[in-house]
Amino acid sequence: MDIPSQVLITEVGPRDGLQLEVRQVPTGEKVALIAGLVQAGLKAIQVTSFVHPHKVPQMADAEAVIELLPTDDGVRYSALALNYQGVVRALKTAIPWIEISAAASDAHSRVNAGLPLDRVTAEVDRMMNAALKAGRKVRASIQCVFGCAEEEPMPEEQILRLAEMFLSYGIHQLVLADTTGMGTPLKVKRLLKALLPMAAGMPVGLHLHDTRGLGLVNAMAGLEMGISQFDTSLGGLGGCPFVAGAAGNIATEDTVYLFNSMAIETGIDIPKVACWSNRLSKLFGRTLQGKIYRLEPCRAGRPACDRNTN
Repeated sequence: MDIPSQVLITEVGPRDGLQLEVRQVPTGEKVALIAGLVQAGLKAIQVTSFVHPHKVPQMADAEAVIELLPTDDGVRYSALALNYQGVVRALKTAIPWIEISAAASDAHSRVNAGLPLDRVTAEVDRMMNAALKAGRKVRASIQCVFGCAEEEPMPEEQILRLAEMFLSYGIHQLVLADTTGMGTPLKVKRLLKALLPMAAGMPVGLHLHDTRGLGLVNAMAGLEMGISQFDTSLGGLGGCPFVAGAAGNIATEDTVYLFNSMAIETGIDIPKVACWSNRLSKLFGRTLQGKIYRLEPCRAGRPACDRNTN
């Protein structure tokens, strides 16, 4: 095992975490959340997505959120795009990182991006060329790497073809997304064993959902394969609007707690993140999926907790 001593966590709560929520979060509250996450030590944050506002109303204010982002040269801000139109919108903003994403599943690609698999290559080509020509950093992600309801198990060669396509563009990070939460430790290790030699040193990350309770176990499997980049969401918020029974990402606080217990450096302050998870729990009127945030109630004097949420 080659377990890293330091990991980079990308907080996807402002995007993946909020996109399923029916209650609209005001733009100012989203920006305050992002600022709070920066103060908590997050060095990579996915702040929004450029998707159709009628399909994902929570992300309709993408441009406004980016316009109001706190300035911090040490933080990697990113936004998700699923098609060429999304990239065009992103390029009209100052977002430095664009996540270009494609599904390994034909069924999921059709409902999530409106594209059958046989049209994905041409669309990705347009997206990649536009983003890279404009000088943006590209995070490329492959969705449903461990299957979806209509296609399980996912053919490994299908995933590797997409990975090879993305890598050929000279991307800056490759992310494997367990969109439906169907991953298991054996699946994680098997796929990484096949894919990591192809990556040839390119940073590879895991985006894990905890739909079946194996999120952190799968993160451990990734660690054991040398993975040092993970997507997480505060409080375990999240889920895809087009996945039946979707559950949240692995919780930021839970993941950091696990890594801290192994002396793996993250640079993240759990109580500061948990303060925002508690605040969002009150806003949405329910207990969130994560565990550790419940042990870290907001303490008096924390700026993020001094304001009421309307």
